[in-house]
Amino acid sequence: METRKLLVKKLSPNAVMPKYASSSAAGADIYACIDEGVAIAPGETALIPTGIALRIPDGYAGFVFARSGLATKNGIAPANKVGVIDSDYRGELMISLYNQSAAEYIVMPGERIAQLVIMPVVTALFEEAGELDVTERGNGGFGSTGSL
Repeated sequence: METRKLLVKKLSPNAVMPKYASSSAAGADIYACIDEGVAIAPGETALIPTGIALRIPDGYAGFVFARSGLATKNGIAPANKVGVIDSDYRGELMISLYNQSAAEYIVMPGERIAQLVIMPVVTALFEEAGELDVTERGNGGFGSTGSL
């Protein structure tokens, strides 16, 4: 597993640095930096500050994913499903959480609310083509490779 330094600026004294829960974890836990609980009603979204800003190296991006326990047990996950943090963004990392459950959920100060994965990014040079090569799948879309 490759390790790279990632600079983190604390924007609040209460901010918690991202942390890996185990030595082989791909995602680092991201924490809510709030002074009091934030209630999220069923079917609603709340923007939760983290109190941190990142300096992601060029050629990489940060991807914000749901914490599996929070999503599975409580129905709380990022509203956009996967957030993308570009390497040139320097603002506060804000997590938009959506409550997909039937019950109100209260995000507590210092709670682990998402996980951050740093991955390399390939920038494509888009070139228009009149035709594309033929493949076995062709233009078969959703569900075209088999059924359950």
